[in-house]
Amino acid sequence: MKLKFAGLLVGAFVFLFPFYYMLIGSLQAEPDPSVGGAFPSPGNLTGHNYAEINQSIHLGRSLLNSGIFTGGVILGTLVFGVLAGYALARLQFRGRGLVFNLMLLIQVVPFQLLTIPLYVLIVRSYGLADSYLGMILPFLINSTAVFVFRQYFLQLPAELFDAARIDGASELSILWRIAVPLVRPALLTGVLLTFIGPWNEFLWPFLITKQQDLQPLAVSLSNYLTTVSARAANPFGAVLAGACVLAAPAVTLFIVFQRRFISTNLSSGVKG
Repeated sequence: MKLKFAGLLVGAFVFLFPFYYMLIGSLQAEPDPSVGGAFPSPGNLTGHNYAEINQSIHLGRSLLNSGIFTGGVILGTLVFGVLAGYALARLQFRGRGLVFNLMLLIQVVPFQLLTIPLYVLIVRSYGLADSYLGMILPFLINSTAVFVFRQYFLQLPAELFDAARIDGASELSILWRIAVPLVRPALLTGVLLTFIGPWNEFLWPFLITKQQDLQPLAVSLSNYLTTVSARAANPFGAVLAGACVLAAPAVTLFIVFQRRFISTNLSSGVKG
């Protein structure tokens, strides 16, 4: 038992040490990349790096852009995921199995393969460069979320839907009044699964936005590394400060909904 506890303790230390080093590095007045830098003296700790990175890339504006981008993707994922999942689970139409198989096939296609045609379509055809809609549009439908919602809808008793149809309820009314309230855990699961992707997304916002006022935090940090960091007093600490700000919402979300993450994984493994 003690050996198992010691192994878990070592594993936790290995996992948490990069986060600890990132936080300590962001608070150092003078950079110290050596091993001793993980345990700095109190006199070398300061919050100046956060002020410097904020002055260079406007952290508040970049965080707002990341929030709008991520919020738009989550909203689209929930709306279209619920609609598509319900249709694939409860509606009878020709080719339903083919549509579901094609949706699963899409998951094995890397997004990088679609980057060039998406760029040509959205920027040149639709003229949505330097816009929130241009950033959000390629991520509005998430095939993984559709699959999750479909599985939840399949578990509901068919008698509920048949009784509502006999009473004359439309499919949208059945979805909104009966199906959605019964799959609220799936909605939270969809939010948790979707948040990390767009929040840390770099490639597509980098391609689609040229105005700094529209760039998410991940893109702003990259631009800081390539243009401004060389002139900073402590570029190492400033970059780590920006990384801490970028990681803080994701870490907070995980801590708050830690039990939900665990129960979701367990239930998915049990339900098979």
